Amino acid sequence: MIAVRELHEIEEFVRVHALFDDIWHFGPGEPPITVELMRALSHAGGYVAGAFDGDRLVGASAGFLAAGGALHSHVTGTAAGRGVGFELKLHQRRWALERGLERITWTYDPLVRRNAHFNLAKLGARPREYLPNFYGVMGDAINRGDESDRLVADWPLSAPHVVALARREPYVTPVPDDAVVALADEGGRPVPGLVDAGTVLVAVPADIEGLRRTDPGAAKAWRHAVRDVLGGLMAEGRTVTGFTGKSYYVVERS
Repeated sequence: MIAVRELHEIEEFVRVHALFDDIWHFGPGEPPITVELMRALSHAGGYVAGAFDGDRLVGASAGFLAAGGALHSHVTGTAAGRGVGFELKLHQRRWALERGLERITWTYDPLVRRNAHFNLAKLGARPREYLPNFYGVMGDAINRGDESDRLVADWPLSAPHVVALARREPYVTPVPDDAVVALADEGGRPVPGLVDAGTVLVAVPADIEGLRRTDPGAAKAWRHAVRDVLGGLMAEGRTVTGFTGKSYYVVERS
């Protein structure tokens, strides 16, 4: 059974730092958060929590209060499987609601399919902003050499669909029959399609992390295609309402 609790001691933050390094293999001076900053966040009333399988640390998350009455989840890392990420997010949600916060925000790479499915389909968060190359070109083992485009995910904690998902009740984003594919995956390459429809679907690659290693050209093509199509649609004011088939963003005219 996974247990999640807040962290307060230096020794705990050292364990979190080691877990994050095991996940991302950061270069010198490149961690997303330091032991000292976790200590400061915890002391100042921010969010630092760990997920434990017995005595073993299997996940952790750190965040800070943001403008507009939100908790911004800065970094979350988990060992694979066992629903650790979902348990961490449920703990975050309870923590925020207990403090009168109604939203949690975070950023994620729009090309990582499993993260898009988790954030939108399993949690019910909704992308609100597309940020090209937000952190610059990154050097960790997972993202090395790629531009760091990010989507800002906004999680409305008391929305009916979020409440249902938090209770592990099913919720599926409706996709009308006349939806068109604005970006398709054909043979592992992005192929633009039509965007002039009430609902359009935007594909992301099956494994962008693998593509970065085996076919950097294809990875770069996907980065720019998703930036142009999904980022362009959002810049026009269209709304991302979900992620369907574990493959496509669902984008609707507002």
